[in-house]
Amino acid sequence: MCGAMRHHWLLLGACGWVLLILMFVSKFINFRAVDDYGERIAGQSWTVSGTKVVKHISVSSPEKAASKATDQPSVPPTGVDWQSVADKRIELLSTVCKNSSLRNLTHVSISKFVLDRIFVCDKHKILFCQTPKVGNTQWKKVLIVLNGAFPTVEEIPENLVHDHEKNGLPRLSSLTPQEVTHRLNTYFKFFIVRDPFERLISAFKDKFVKNPRFEPWYKHDIAPAIIRKYRKSHRDSDLAASGLHFEDFVRYLGDAEGRRRMDRQFGEHIIHWVTYAELCAPCEIHYNVVGHHETLEQDAPHILKAAGIDQLVSYPAIPPGITRYNKTKVEHYFSDMSKRDIRRLYARYQGDFHLFGYPSPEFLLN
Repeated sequence: MCGAMRHHWLLLGACGWVLLILMFVSKFINFRAVDDYGERIAGQSWTVSGTKVVKHISVSSPEKAASKATDQPSVPPTGVDWQSVADKRIELLSTVCKNSSLRNLTHVSISKFVLDRIFVCDKHKILFCQTPKVGNTQWKKVLIVLNGAFPTVEEIPENLVHDHEKNGLPRLSSLTPQEVTHRLNTYFKFFIVRDPFERLISAFKDKFVKNPRFEPWYKHDIAPAIIRKYRKSHRDSDLAASGLHFEDFVRYLGDAEGRRRMDRQFGEHIIHWVTYAELCAPCEIHYNVVGHHETLEQDAPHILKAAGIDQLVSYPAIPPGITRYNKTKVEHYFSDMSKRDIRRLYARYQGDFHLFGYPSPEFLLN
């Protein structure tokens, strides 16, 4: 009897240990999945020095009429057709574009810099404007499949997606002005946005902390230049080794005049943190859909269906919770920063907050 009881308790103890181990392993796998997906997704208007403004481009509006705008379009409503959500976003965008007080923050020329951001799929008449740090890698995979290079998104090598000489995705800037105008007026056009401050945190981590694709110029060229100008105390002999702080990054982005001079040095590397307005010219180009990273689970299938390609390709699987806005993370990154620096940063990105319905971060500003 005692032996049986002892065997019973040993068995229960062993089961308990197995359960604890399984819980730990599953938690670790979840964190890894989120991190890996995150790495993959991971003033006045201007144009980059040396780019040529494309003139006389007349762009017509999409046929869909927009309905009433919403204050917080990133919160998915329950029991609502997603087309109505998409329509409200376009109407809000159109309304803010007409706001003359925000014009310097929302209107840009359709320059070569903008056309360089827009990828073309002629086969299915689609234009996709790249807005880094909001899941663009996955949408590039969708376009690569549509162009016929690979049968599914899962088969595309990660290094090929970002090799713009080999991935088979032409840019709108490679076409003649007449071809550009025709596509802007007739093709299905879309891009994706996310909370502007959370996107900046993602860009900072990806380029200056983790740098998974080994792009040394961010740490060895751009970071030292920012530190030298914006860190209150530094040693010139150790700029690269000391690493860029998020506070340095914010000061650089919030300094209107100083930033413009530095951006001319940095070239196109700045695409990871310039505003959505500067990247995609949404007040000049009439997009059919503006998706939100925070509601990607609903936006991705809606975009595929609206573009007429939902039977041809699937958007890659989205790990649960990965697209959710993380207020705690935003508070953490800005916790030791002066209100003056935060307000200057907001002044730079205020246009993006208004254009896409993101509430101003009062918890940081006041």
